[in-house]
Amino acid sequence: MKLNNLQPAAGSTHSRRRIGRGPGSGLGGTSTRGHKGAKARSGYKRKIGFEGGQMPLQRRVPKFGFKNINHKEYFAVNLSTLQKLAEKKGYEKIGIAELQAAGLTNGKELVKILANGKLTAKLTVEANAFSKTAEEAIKAAGGNAVVL
Repeated sequence: MKLNNLQPAAGSTHSRRRIGRGPGSGLGGTSTRGHKGAKARSGYKRKIGFEGGQMPLQRRVPKFGFKNINHKEYFAVNLSTLQKLAEKKGYEKIGIAELQAAGLTNGKELVKILANGKLTAKLTVEANAFSKTAEEAIKAAGGNAVVL
């Protein structure tokens, strides 16, 4: 067997249907488009979501709510996580760079500190936002909360 004598398996290939080449071909006349209607016309393009005149799903389904274009998505970091980081790495200042080094954020996300857990270490914490109780807990432990 060589590349120059390769052939497809018997019966696996078919010749292309030549549509609209007269009545003798069996595919003349309406050229497989049927009689009348939009699909029979030239230049027909089905609109996205068109369901043949039936009320489209897009219009049947009820709409509610809205998307606030000013909404900011924050990555949440708990005080317990900051405490573990301070104990493990011996940090006195934790910012976004330290959280990124620990593999918690990718550095592009906005970070918000939440008050879940207990903080005993005296830390300077830099983040994009703080919950009120988290800020109070950091200050109660003798630390400082810096909003970026």
